[in-house]
Amino acid sequence: MDTEQNPKMSREQFIEAMRAKFEKAMGQVADAVNDAAPGFIITDSEEKVRDVFADLRQEAYEMALQRRMDAAEAAFPPSEGREHRQEKTP
Repeated sequence: MDTEQNPKMSREQFIEAMRAKFEKAMGQVADAVNDAAPGFIITDSEEKVRDVFADLRQEAYEMALQRRMDAAEAAFPPSEGREHRQEKTP
């Protein structure tokens, strides 16, 4: 299938759009681990880290889907407006 029939989002633009979200998530992971009590690092941080990654995964997937749909819409020319349609006579 060629890209005309299968429009794709820009990989580079997607990565760039996700970069700030990724960096924020990695900061939250570091904070969760650093804020955990000594001897309880896994217990105190594991759930927080799992939630951070779950949120990042959802945001990334939703953005990827939206960008793919946007690419598909952009690949098709806009339809002609009402003024270009033939009027039906009653």
